[in-house]
Amino acid sequence: MLSRYLWDIVLQRGPEYRGLVTATWDLLRGDTSSWPDRDFYLELIRASGQPALDVGCATGRLLLDYRAQGIDIDGADESAEMLDLCREKAAELGIEVALYQQRMEELRLPRTYATILVPSSSFQLLNRPTDAEQALRRFSDHLQPGGLLVMSFMELWRAGEPLRQERLAEQAKRPADGATIRHWEDSQFEPQEQIARALGRYEIAVGGATTETVHHEYWIRWYTQRQARELYFRNGFDDLSVVREFTRQPAIERNRMFCVIGHKPRPID
Repeated sequence: MLSRYLWDIVLQRGPEYRGLVTATWDLLRGDTSSWPDRDFYLELIRASGQPALDVGCATGRLLLDYRAQGIDIDGADESAEMLDLCREKAAELGIEVALYQQRMEELRLPRTYATILVPSSSFQLLNRPTDAEQALRRFSDHLQPGGLLVMSFMELWRAGEPLRQERLAEQAKRPADGATIRHWEDSQFEPQEQIARALGRYEIAVGGATTETVHHEYWIRWYTQRQARELYFRNGFDDLSVVREFTRQPAIERNRMFCVIGHKPRPID
């Protein structure tokens, strides 16, 4: 068992999204237009107001869709290569978009927002509790009074489940040459720390033979519904709701995918 000090050293390094991981990002996800979070976040933006900020925007799955519909929304991501692809896609679509290469716990942007969304459980990549707390404070600083913060969460492991899981996470054919791209994921769970170590393996296969293999390692922290709610409360958010997946229905204990919605308090006159 690692000590708290050693865990802190292990978790200092965040994931790197570059090379083959970035180049195949959109291909492996395919058509995302029917993903349920698309309309969920859009409805929240329209209800809470603009401008909005997409934290962990990656190649612009949600961001460019919303910009095409006239939504005033900016994007932030740690990966320079993800943002480069997002800019290329925006240029092809004739869309102007403001993008910022910043870590979420170090966020310093030139304006504030009525709505901040952190989709795809990206917040859980902040695997050190101190970084998670700092990110909530940075989000609050970038929200207008009464502004809304919505983040999605996945509870990755529960008692009695295997401590290791290997699976073929994604697979797709590359149109340019017909090569098969496979993303394997080997997850090892540390229940005491509520941390999963994910070892990703990206393979390119041509004619049945693997021609290239790239490894990608990252650590991800999971939260229970109660822990996610308390995280919001500790950092000054109120009017909280925890909803099932990407609906407005209250989450119940068995829901392992959920979203937390909270507001920055308005000043008291």
